[in-house]
Amino acid sequence: MAGILVVETVLLLILQGQSREGGGGVEEAENSREWAVGDNRGWSIVVMGWPNYKPFKAGDVLVFKYKAGQHNVVAMRDPVAYSLCCQFPLNATTYSSGDDRVILAHGMTFFLSTISDDCTNGMKMAVTAS
Repeated sequence: MAGILVVETVLLLILQGQSREGGGGVEEAENSREWAVGDNRGWSIVVMGWPNYKPFKAGDVLVFKYKAGQHNVVAMRDPVAYSLCCQFPLNATTYSSGDDRVILAHGMTFFLSTISDDCTNGMKMAVTAS
């Protein structure tokens, strides 16, 4: 288990370095797209691989649907805190309505739930927007 976390952390650090090249701020794209996180399952424990191979762009909107109070959504840029599910940055944005809309910024953003053992059970995902 520890070996997997180390590999995941190293990969995330590499990806974060790549995502810093080419800018930063949120760009409201005219052709932005809405993405229902987790598709019909919503924001849940099985969502980790959901972003794979999706063509996210800065300005796209992620829609997180879940039962308010059971989960939340924390958005951050820290790959180590994301990988280890610990010590979340004070500047991380937290959503808790159960129907949250998050506009993607350019680069990599990490999302996870900090309620109970959600994160360690896999309720987290990394999204890269071009």
